[in-house]
Amino acid sequence: MSHHVRSIVIGAAALGAAALAYASGYERTRWTLREATLPVLAEGARPLRVLHISDLHMMPGQKSKQAWVAELDRLDPDLVVNTGDNLAHQQAVPAVLRALGPLLNRPGVFVFGSNDYYAPKPKNPARYLFPSEKRVHGTALPWRDLRAAFIERGWHDLTHTRALLTVDGRPIAFAGVDDPHLRRDRYGDVAGKPDPKATLRMGVTHSPEPRVLDSFAEDGYDLVLAGHTHGGQLRLPGYGAIVTNCDLDRSRARGASRWGAHMWLHVSAGLGTSPYAPVRFACPPEASLLTLVPRPTGGTAATRGARFGARASVR
Repeated sequence: MSHHVRSIVIGAAALGAAALAYASGYERTRWTLREATLPVLAEGARPLRVLHISDLHMMPGQKSKQAWVAELDRLDPDLVVNTGDNLAHQQAVPAVLRALGPLLNRPGVFVFGSNDYYAPKPKNPARYLFPSEKRVHGTALPWRDLRAAFIERGWHDLTHTRALLTVDGRPIAFAGVDDPHLRRDRYGDVAGKPDPKATLRMGVTHSPEPRVLDSFAEDGYDLVLAGHTHGGQLRLPGYGAIVTNCDLDRSRARGASRWGAHMWLHVSAGLGTSPYAPVRFACPPEASLLTLVPRPTGGTAATRGARFGARASVR
């Protein structure tokens, strides 16, 4: 090997090591609040503040994450929506409850994801780049204990359920499904037009599979919240997410987008990672504060879409 080639190899190895150190040692704990304004309410309605939390993948010793999530209560949201994958360890339920503790006093709804039901397992990293239909499950996790604690504090389990709840003095229609990533979704259990008394119609799912999103849109929902993608977890500047780990296109791996003519979709990049893949790159862990506002009147579809705005800040 020539001196020139050896220098290139050494330089590439050093760059790779530096990137790995950044992704695993810094960015995966760079807790970030993403804020967005979505025009989904009726004309004249006052704004509604929704805190979207997803993919905590909590381990008992993750004190920094627990403290940061607990501080989100200071945002004074009207509603908290949790789109699953809270657990990553058999003993993590108390840690999740410490993190969400203050928020459990607020109106909240939730569904679960695959990593509420099953513990993570070591996997070949190539499966991240080349996903398959084969699922590798770890041991069962105590999701029933977590569900009981959420319900005891007043949050509503939306798994295959429709509900009309009063939030901030207004009726909101909710519907949710079990994790489509595990093909546990049964949209037929919640199919149909939402309650006509509702001033907002919201769908909730862990994995944003297009087949589920299409069903929500067809039934007339205004907004669907989802997680699962981790925003891609590894993003490349100028390219974005490498994969979404589902059938959703890469451009929607995190943040808000239109789905069809009338519905909005918001995908959280989540707050955690598998303990066997503890890296994030160009995709910091996040929670989202969504300010829901009235739809604009008149104008073209492009103009209406331009009313959407988003920003992220590190806290």
